[in-house]
Amino acid sequence: MLAAASLLLLVLGTASPASAHAALRATDPEDGTILQRAPRTLTLTYTESVGLLTDSFRVYDPENHRLRTGQADHVPGRADTVRVPLPARMAKGTYVVAWRVVSADSHPVSGALTFSVGERTATTATAPAATENGTTTSLYNIARYLAYLAVALVLGAAVFVAYCRPPQRAPLRPLFVVGSAGLLLSTLALLLLRGPYEEGTAPAFTSLGRTLTTRPGELLLARLALLLLTAVGALVLRRRPVPRPAALTAGATLAVALALTWSAAEHASAGIQVPLAIASTTLHLLATASWLGGLAALLLTLRASALPPRVVTRFSRLALTSVTVLVVTGVYQSWRGLGTWEALTDTTYGRVLLAKLVAVGVLLGAAAWSRRWTGRLSKTAEVPVPVPVPAGGPALLPESPAPEPDLPVRQLRRSVLAEAAVGVVVLVLTTLLTSTLPGRAAEEAATADTGIPAASVTTVPFTVGDNGRGKVQITFDPGRVGPNSVQAVVYGANGALAAVPELRITMTLPAQRLGPLDTGITDRGGYWATNSFNLPIPGTWTMKVTVRVSDLDQVTVSRTVRVTR
Repeated sequence: MLAAASLLLLVLGTASPASAHAALRATDPEDGTILQRAPRTLTLTYTESVGLLTDSFRVYDPENHRLRTGQADHVPGRADTVRVPLPARMAKGTYVVAWRVVSADSHPVSGALTFSVGERTATTATAPAATENGTTTSLYNIARYLAYLAVALVLGAAVFVAYCRPPQRAPLRPLFVVGSAGLLLSTLALLLLRGPYEEGTAPAFTSLGRTLTTRPGELLLARLALLLLTAVGALVLRRRPVPRPAALTAGATLAVALALTWSAAEHASAGIQVPLAIASTTLHLLATASWLGGLAALLLTLRASALPPRVVTRFSRLALTSVTVLVVTGVYQSWRGLGTWEALTDTTYGRVLLAKLVAVGVLLGAAAWSRRWTGRLSKTAEVPVPVPVPAGGPALLPESPAPEPDLPVRQLRRSVLAEAAVGVVVLVLTTLLTSTLPGRAAEEAATADTGIPAASVTTVPFTVGDNGRGKVQITFDPGRVGPNSVQAVVYGANGALAAVPELRITMTLPAQRLGPLDTGITDRGGYWATNSFNLPIPGTWTMKVTVRVSDLDQVTVSRTVRVTR
């Protein structure tokens, strides 16, 4: 199980970072537009409130020189809207804006956009899609996964001891030590890496002071304080026992407070129904820890010594209660995060959620198998064993308890081990969901303040031969059923505008066997466009983009595009 957990942490920790909760809703000037006069300010509106960094916005001129801009700040009364003063004089050509902010749920989000003054130019300016430091992001993600795993071990083991009451607690000491040490070290790592993670820079401790003034930093400090308080309380209990009700009350309070340091910093802290979402997320985390951490405690106890069936039976009831809480809170959080059924398959959040649901289904199957052997263990323990009659005649002797039923115990160990292994996968997927853009936020990002869907923008990367690399940014305006204008801009491998001899875009709706429909875009001198392309019906269309870079080299790439009414 530890090897599998390590592999999963390594793979997911070094993977490309997922999108955070906040998404860019609108910009002024709009992305890709041509202005007759240079704008005085740049305004960006997001789907939720965002925090600014020391270098949140960088503007590059057509010669790839960075412009001196004014201090970025929020529009008065609008925590989700940021404005950046621009220079009074701006030359003709295409400008590139790279931005990076921190969303309300503590995750940094970044991107880029372009606008042109007077005319589009084949600028040499590059447009980085994200300003990320791979080492910092990997270390931060690994620390997040370890923190979730550690808190599940600690809280689950504590609930197992308090509710199931195993006769021997010594086998669980390593679990408490490893879990507590892991939670302490991962929290310290998150605190130290938080600043570089937000800024997208290499690991350094220079921004620790700023981190401590932010909400994520304050919550991490609170987590450290709670860990210290828990350690002090454990020492006090060892020297001076207190009544069980008081100890349970104090432990439950600390557990809820510890869980709040996660729920108050993740997706629940932004969006709709924030108080209810935080309560639901807190219960979800506690139920997950009770089940998965309890599984680890049960496994260690089963391996260490014979276990009374009552302990296993109590854990079975605890697991059933935890599953019930997980289902109720999970359904609510899925509804809150998805928004629509289509988002279940059309968004990254929905696909990760589907993977988690499959893993939970496997976990429930393993749990049912464990409950089967739990029942057999209980029945076997109740069967009396005949006692030999001593010499001298029959006597009425009390029945001796049966020895440990080897077969049910061995099978229970195996099923619990399998359940715990799948549980690690579920925990990793749960952690991954907390750093993935929810489907509801993705739809909000595609809808302007007026409620009218904004233009549909799709970026299609392509590769032709060994050196023909680039991407095509395609805009359907308004991106709904009916007449649309289509605009396509080709970027080279270095992010600069590129000219190609031929570009063709067709649309097909497989569900209705409609198409392919040729958009009919033509070269407009640096970009390709048409002002009259009709999308007749809504649905998930397949867009095929054919790019020819020479007389012999061309490639066709497909992407899906949702078209609404």
